[in-house]
Amino acid sequence: MTRLKRAARIATAALFVSAVGACSSTGGLGGVLGSVLGGGSNQQLSGTVQGVDTRSQQVFLQQSNGQTIGVGYDSRTQVVFQNQSYSVNSLERGDQVTARLTNTNGGNNSNYYTDYIQVDQSVSSNGGNTSGNAQSIQGNVRQVDITNGWFTVNAGNNGVVTVTMPYNPSRNDRNRFQSLRSGDYVRFYATYVSNSRVELRQFY
Repeated sequence: MTRLKRAARIATAALFVSAVGACSSTGGLGGVLGSVLGGGSNQQLSGTVQGVDTRSQQVFLQQSNGQTIGVGYDSRTQVVFQNQSYSVNSLERGDQVTARLTNTNGGNNSNYYTDYIQVDQSVSSNGGNTSGNAQSIQGNVRQVDITNGWFTVNAGNNGVVTVTMPYNPSRNDRNRFQSLRSGDYVRFYATYVSNSRVELRQFY
């Protein structure tokens, strides 16, 4: 009986150690997400943008299984589409993206942080669904940020307007934007995103 009890205790202890080892190897939710992303140091998450929360600095991505995950970002995070860099605020609901995840939390409350987001397909890449709402804007350029793809214009009665470049500008629009300098007078069509921010449709 003593031998049987000892054997039973050893078996129970071995089972407990095995269970603990399994839990530690999965790493909780992070391990589950890691297995979904394929694991490794360069984890990736593909999904559809559901929104960007600038207060908590999170991008919400919906996976193909319907699950939505919040991914942290900061000022160092790059958004790239067709070899052009944009700010995270340029992301639109419906964009198809792939985010590269790192093990840090980016200084916010998110458990996952991305330093690089590649836009695989822009929701506005067809260019035709919002062109009807475009308005004519003109004024003098105040500031140009080539890296993040935006410039500001003193648009008269409309005040100072921030103009963001679309993901897929024409070659002429891209060249015009890259040649902009403070003080230049510009005329263009754009659609309003907010009271003080628009997205370029076309220079003219």
